[in-house]
Order: sequence, then C-alpha cells, then structure tokens
Amino acid sequence: MSEALRLEPVTPGNFEAAIGIEVAPAQRRLVAPVVKSLAEAYVYPENAWPRLILDGDRPVGFLMAFLDIDWLGDGTRRDVRSGLWRLNIAEGEQRRGYGRFAVRAVAEEIRRRGGSLFHVTWEPGEDGPEEFYRGLGFRRTGEVSGGQTVGVLELGSSSSL
Repeated sequence: MSEALRLEPVTPGNFEAAIGIEVAPAQRRLVAPVVKSLAEAYVYPENAWPRLILDGDRPVGFLMAFLDIDWLGDGTRRDVRSGLWRLNIAEGEQRRGYGRFAVRAVAEEIRRRGGSLFHVTWEPGEDGPEEFYRGLGFRRTGEVSGGQTVGVLELGSSSSL
C-alpha cells in the first residue's frame, strides 16, 4: 500500500475502472457488484456516497457509504444512520490494507458530518467478512437487515478508527 492511497468520486472518466473492480469468485455471493452499487447511488443520491479506491493511479477497490439514511424506511426518520453499504476490494488487492483504509475513510466522513455511530452489514457465515469488521472494533447489534448481520462501531475518542 502506497502513500498515494485515496478515494475519488466515480465520474465518467473512471466509470469503467470502477465497474471493472471484481472481488474473488468465492466472495461474489457475499457482496453485490459495483455496477449495482452505482445504480443504487443513482436511486438514492441524497444518501449514497460511492467512491473508487485508488493506490496512485491504480484502482484497487470500491466503497459506497450510506449517510444519514432513514434506517426504518418509514419516513419518520426516528432512526437515522450512517455507515458502509458496500466494500469491494479487487481480487488481487486483498489483504494489503485497502479495506482498513476504506473503513477509516468512511469513519472520517461520518465524523465530519457530525455522526458518532458507524453501521455496517455483512453476510453471515464462514466465508463472510465478519472477522474483518469485528477486528476493526465493530460489534453485532443483534439486528438483521435483508438477511445480513448488522454491526456498529462507536466513533468516540477511544475508537481505533
């Protein structure tokens, strides 16, 4: 991982690179492809925060955060949350710190917007990313959303992110 690691908005100039990000074949059942995330970002433009992860000029991953979303979806906004919607690290780029960088970047954006809780969902099971998220300090909430486990991390001063 180089010092030139950064996030960039998805634009017409890097769209093809973004949709070319593919996780390992065994992970494809665990995370939707980038093109689906970009379609969702189009449908939810006020809440979606899609970003290409670059190491120098090389695309290594994609993330999409959700920011200030009505979690219950009932229009009451009684439970407004922010967090990580998708994280796709390219097959040949995993285990190099890009996922940790992405999670930290989302944490920074949530803090910048005044948030103190960082939510994430993951597919349960042996091959899922639970160990990765738990290793970053996320804890299970006991909730399930769309069949996925919901985790949360408090972004206080003691947070490791």
